[in-house]
Amino acid sequence: MRAVANSSVLINLSTIGQLNLLKEKFPQGILVPKAVWEEVVIEGKGQPGAKEVTLAKWINVQEVTDRALVSLLLGEMDAGEAEAITLCREKGIGVVLLDEKDARRAAQRLGLKILGTVGILIWAKRVGIISDLKEQLDNLQTKGKFHLGEKVYEEALHAVGEPL
Repeated sequence: MRAVANSSVLINLSTIGQLNLLKEKFPQGILVPKAVWEEVVIEGKGQPGAKEVTLAKWINVQEVTDRALVSLLLGEMDAGEAEAITLCREKGIGVVLLDEKDARRAAQRLGLKILGTVGILIWAKRVGIISDLKEQLDNLQTKGKFHLGEKVYEEALHAVGEPL
């Protein structure tokens, strides 16, 4: 299975040293549109994710061709999110990796399956790749400055049977 990723998931997982979870979950690789590559690797040079994404041979850049859909989506989200959603549709890929609410809503309206950073961590805990979800969520919030609502935090821990 493959997925298309937006910047936030790549950066957040890199920040906590867990980017390789994407390779485990999606062994056929991750596609990123050009806008995401530029945001993470070019504009983000020296920031979390830039080096990790550059070195990950299983992450491939793809051009988006449906510029009309990208333009339409740009009213609701940034270029990386718009291109990630569009690329997912164009390539018929099963999952788009997004964290931002507006982008997730738009992807959902288009019938795409969505998975975010927290969802990847929940999966990793369930399959035994990580042993402590709470530790990873806490790292995400402290190291990555990831805003995680209390309800989502509690639901994630509950989903894997970890205490608060």
